[in-house]
Amino acid sequence: MRESPTSTPSLQASCPNCWKSDTLCVCASTPDLNPGLRFLILQHPREVKNPKGSARLLSLAIPTTVHRVGLSWRSLAHALGKQEDQPKIIPQEWAVLYVGTQKDSGPPKPGVPFELRDRKGKMIEDATLQGIILLDGNWKQSKTLWWRNPWLLKLNRVVLNPQASSRYGTLRKQPRERCLSTLEAAAESLNALGETEVATALNAYFETFLSRLSGRP
Repeated sequence: MRESPTSTPSLQASCPNCWKSDTLCVCASTPDLNPGLRFLILQHPREVKNPKGSARLLSLAIPTTVHRVGLSWRSLAHALGKQEDQPKIIPQEWAVLYVGTQKDSGPPKPGVPFELRDRKGKMIEDATLQGIILLDGNWKQSKTLWWRNPWLLKLNRVVLNPQASSRYGTLRKQPRERCLSTLEAAAESLNALGETEVATALNAYFETFLSRLSGRP
């Protein structure tokens, strides 16, 4: 992804918790959230080094999030790993945030911010949703993750139609209009599914980070 001219703070003295520099660290403001919906982040290795990324912030704010860095995993169960006191993994109740084009999935329904569709693009009504898989990286990296993990093609898909552009603004150039960061996509999904307080807390947390990123007091 081509970055905007906005300068980026030094990467020196990285925080071992949030993986960001001291000037960007917002660990003191990290909320402790426990939504009913779970998240699995599959992060491209090259995105880990991007100081502007939001995936690590999401995994810290929602401790039930599974955050994996790599290129491929054998299955959903393999990616989630063994976790105690977690519900049984039911692939039919997991969906992946779709990174394809509208040509492939069909255009989102006007005014509907969140849709669940099957792999053929047909809308699914009243489905039980246990978790959402988020592919973290720039456009090319996300597509690499999509094709390197063929089991993703068998899952249902989340299609977002956000009513506003990313809060990044000019801080990070997006590949197309109204693309969202990983954290914003999670917040948008939670808000659409009725977990508005969690979504609000996530967005406020992200705003704190963006203030640091832009150098605002």
